[in-house]
Amino acid sequence: MHKKILMGICWAFLTQIAFSGEIPEQIIAAFNAGDASKLSQYFHKTIELTFFKKEEIYSKTQAEIILRDFFAKNPPKQFKILHEGGKESSKYAIGRYISNSDTYRITFLLKTIDSRVFIHQLRIENEYAE
Repeated sequence: MHKKILMGICWAFLTQIAFSGEIPEQIIAAFNAGDASKLSQYFHKTIELTFFKKEEIYSKTQAEIILRDFFAKNPPKQFKILHEGGKESSKYAIGRYISNSDTYRITFLLKTIDSRVFIHQLRIENEYAE
C-alpha cells in the first residue's frame, strides 16, 4: 500500500516538473527553422488547425503537409513567444512569426499525456489582417 502511495506522489511530482517549465525549446526551434517535420513530432494524432479563419481537425500527417506549404511560402525570419500560461497538464502560448513577406500570430495549446507534451490546437493568423 505504501509503495502505491509513494508511486502516486512521485508520478504527480514528475508530471508537474515535466510541464512546469517553458514551452519545449524544440517547438520554438522548429518554428524558427520553418521545419514542419520537427514541429509535427509534437502534434497529437489529430490536431485542430485554424489557418486564416478556416478551422478543421486534421491528422498529424495532414497538418504537417499544410505547415510545410505554409513555411515554403513564408520562410521564417524570426519566431518569438510573446505570452504563455496554463496550469497542470495544459499550457498555451502566443507567438509572433515573422517571414520575409508578413507577420503572423501563432497560438497553440499543449497538453501532457503520459509524460509527453503534444500540440492539440494550432492557430495561424495574419497579425495585421482584420
